[in-house]
Amino acid sequence: MNLEHVLEGAPFIEPITPEEFDVEKIRIDFPALHQKIYDKPLVYLDNAATTQKPLSVINVIQTYYVCSNANVHRGIHFLSERATRTYEYARSKVQRFLNAQESFEIIFVRGTTEAINLVAQSYGRTFLKAGDEIIISAIEHHSNIVPWQLVAEQTGARIRVIPVTDSGELILEEYENLLSEKTKIVAVGHVSNALGTVNPIKQIIRMAHDFGAVTLVDGAQSMPHMKVDVQDLDCDFYAFSGHKIYGPTGIGILYGKQALLDRMPPYQGGGEMIREVSFDRTTYADLPHKFEAGTPHIAGSVALGAAIDYITHLGLGNIAAYEHELLHKATEKVRSIPGLRLIGTAKEKSAILSFVMEGVHPHDIGTILDREGIAVRVGHHCAQPAMKRFGLPATARASFSFYNTEHEIDRLTAGLRKVKEVLAL
Repeated sequence: MNLEHVLEGAPFIEPITPEEFDVEKIRIDFPALHQKIYDKPLVYLDNAATTQKPLSVINVIQTYYVCSNANVHRGIHFLSERATRTYEYARSKVQRFLNAQESFEIIFVRGTTEAINLVAQSYGRTFLKAGDEIIISAIEHHSNIVPWQLVAEQTGARIRVIPVTDSGELILEEYENLLSEKTKIVAVGHVSNALGTVNPIKQIIRMAHDFGAVTLVDGAQSMPHMKVDVQDLDCDFYAFSGHKIYGPTGIGILYGKQALLDRMPPYQGGGEMIREVSFDRTTYADLPHKFEAGTPHIAGSVALGAAIDYITHLGLGNIAAYEHELLHKATEKVRSIPGLRLIGTAKEKSAILSFVMEGVHPHDIGTILDREGIAVRVGHHCAQPAMKRFGLPATARASFSFYNTEHEIDRLTAGLRKVKEVLAL
């Protein structure tokens, strides 16, 4: 067994053709999908919360711990050098995936939440002052709200919010009115986790830059579904989580432009992020290490690389086309159910259906569907302001992946009719 090949993957991966995209073959790669829940085949529609993992990712995690486990950047023995090499190779893989200019612009973090906190506490706390403004949108995940509230309290900055239409689209005229010389940071999600809205992020970034503001994009819900090119977007920061793109939990990425990262102080102190330490003062390591204090999630980083290989092989163009078709069919079918109302009907949507049923609490929908073997998410989806905007405490959410099928949409539709039957609606 060539360990380097298992851990690092092939150097060049060509995507399959649309004709080769076969969902039944793809499903074989995901062992978690082939189980029964309450004696019924699992239908997993909670992909916006986390995705299932292909065997290639699971195998890399096992191989790393069986054959290559060692700490990185600090040992001179064989295992440590191999672990360092595969860890840094994974970083360069993320760089190519995002089309970042340099691999040191890729910071390994625990997930999107930590990435945004890093920027808020390092860049925001250093450069914001009283009277400055941070712009976010009305449909952000809490992880792109609370870190900015914390830094606003610390610095005296003010948070402004882009409103949305009844269909869940950002009102760009209102965004333009919010922008001014006071605007220092614009932090917006690429795709709404609660509604599925795909925001016109390139236009939002360009408008922010016209006023000299720094931009951060929460890419947690976009990365599994579309090609992201950070140079083409011209974003200053881009954050995403590994577990949303078929990698392990506990690993994520912050991309940042070198010129900004160089100016930012470390977010955390500890081992490996230093150049020299004395009791008088400490000097810090170069990028990316000054932002990676302590022993990192090495296995997670390597497995994230394997996940990127997997979706690169499937082809993000193939994935987007298949999921778009799946979303269209699901939308048409659930709309036929009397009393069901979709929340979030933007023209540009990712593979998310958020809905409510007249006279039914979303938790009852989730509970009855679960007994049918169907996993969906119910609640506020860590987006309470978005729920408030639509006058709701919660919705039910079905979120799709490239491994879902039209038959599973039929199972969802039948399950929703069962909800009405059980509750005698």
